[in-house]
Amino acid sequence: MRVKLDSQNIFILYCAFLIVITNSCNNQNQSNKENQIVHSKIDCKKLKYTSGVRSFLEDSKGNVWFGSVNEGVCLLQNGKFKYFTTENGLSNNQVRNIYEDKNGIIWFECGRGLSIYDGRKMSIFKERNYDSTRQWKLGDKDIWFKGDELEGYNKLEKNPGVYQFDGKKLSYRTFPISPKTEDERRFNYAISTPFLKGKNGRIWFGAYKALIGYNGSDFKIITDEYLGLNRENGSLHIRSFLEDSKGNLWIANNGSGVLKYDGKETINFTSQQKLKKENTKGNSLERAFSIGEDALGNIWFGTVESGVWRYDGNSVKNFTKNDGLESKHIWTIYKSKQGELWFGGANPSGVYRFNGNFFIRKY
Repeated sequence: MRVKLDSQNIFILYCAFLIVITNSCNNQNQSNKENQIVHSKIDCKKLKYTSGVRSFLEDSKGNVWFGSVNEGVCLLQNGKFKYFTTENGLSNNQVRNIYEDKNGIIWFECGRGLSIYDGRKMSIFKERNYDSTRQWKLGDKDIWFKGDELEGYNKLEKNPGVYQFDGKKLSYRTFPISPKTEDERRFNYAISTPFLKGKNGRIWFGAYKALIGYNGSDFKIITDEYLGLNRENGSLHIRSFLEDSKGNLWIANNGSGVLKYDGKETINFTSQQKLKKENTKGNSLERAFSIGEDALGNIWFGTVESGVWRYDGNSVKNFTKNDGLESKHIWTIYKSKQGELWFGGANPSGVYRFNGNFFIRKY
């Protein structure tokens, strides 16, 4: 009897053990599913913009800002989106560039005018100084802005130039150029890109028909004439530019494609790689709008209607809707603080990242 009883007890204990293990696994699977669902919700958080994403900024507090083509700006803070328009402090709903000054104030370069966010509210910044337009100087933390108009320059600005904020006041500085016609004054030297700090301390400004650099004492002005360009071999229509890790200047043009300038020679990269429509009979690298460099040194080009192109130093590869990139117009390429490239697009609007194989919508 004792042997039978012991066998029964062992059998009962074994069954109980199986039940406990089974329940534990089921609970773990359920927990994993819940975690996956939560993670999915975070990854799929999307901006409500339909016009396109034109600018980015990760600020010093860990917030992310998204500037739109014509719907204002959005703040991503603590996992929630907050939207701002002209109804609550923006000077214009087109937000071209976003910067943070050394005081932690966020600046918005709009189609018309400037706005600031002090951590509590958005407001239009109206103070301007025009008393020292030729007194150029450089500070480590200065930020720079285009003129106040959608295109061209107003009566107070008079001549082509930029606004400089040194942490205390906003002053207008004129470029040392003399436009020959009103069209040249209004369009050729109108700022079309964010400012860029070069590796040798030079500040670069991109206008539609010129790159203008200043190193604290001298100006370097790169034009069609300087590069030996004309209508036949492709003139400048600058939408973006980049100084890469090797010191090369890459210039994205809407029409003539991508130019590469190494300080001595200019190469039409689009022509060199045979990426014009007449060569490809499909997607091309002629309407280039944005440029970025990733952590591996690959150069990326965003286009209108032809997706994104990646150059690894040897060959060029095209990424489109088939690779997860839904947007047909890549306005901007932004490198995050973690070194990840974000691609801001339109038609349809969205923010994408590349995972090494294909594109995933991030916001």
